[in-house]
Amino acid sequence: MTSQPEPEHLNNRHRDTLRQIFQHPTSHNIEWHAVLSLLEAAGSATVRHDGKVAVKLGSELEFLDPPTGKDVDAQMVVDLRRMLSNAGYEPS
Repeated sequence: MTSQPEPEHLNNRHRDTLRQIFQHPTSHNIEWHAVLSLLEAAGSATVRHDGKVAVKLGSELEFLDPPTGKDVDAQMVVDLRRMLSNAGYEPS
C-alpha cells in the first residue's frame, strides 16, 4: 500500500495553483508557468526537444503540449485534475 502525497511539501504558490486546478467550474486564468512549477514540485516535468513536456506524477507519465498563450485551456485543466487525483493530490 502506498501513502498519498502530502501537499504540505508544496509551497503556498503551489497550493494556490492546485486549488485553481480543482476549482469548479474550471478556472480560465491558470498560468502555465505556475502549473509547470507545481508539476515539478509534485513529480517531474521535463521539456523535451520536440517542445512537449514529459510529466511524471506517481506511476503516470503524460506528454503535454504547452499552451500557446500564458494560460492553460479547459481541456488541460481536466487532464491535470485527473493526473493529480490519480497521484493522490487534492486541494487543501
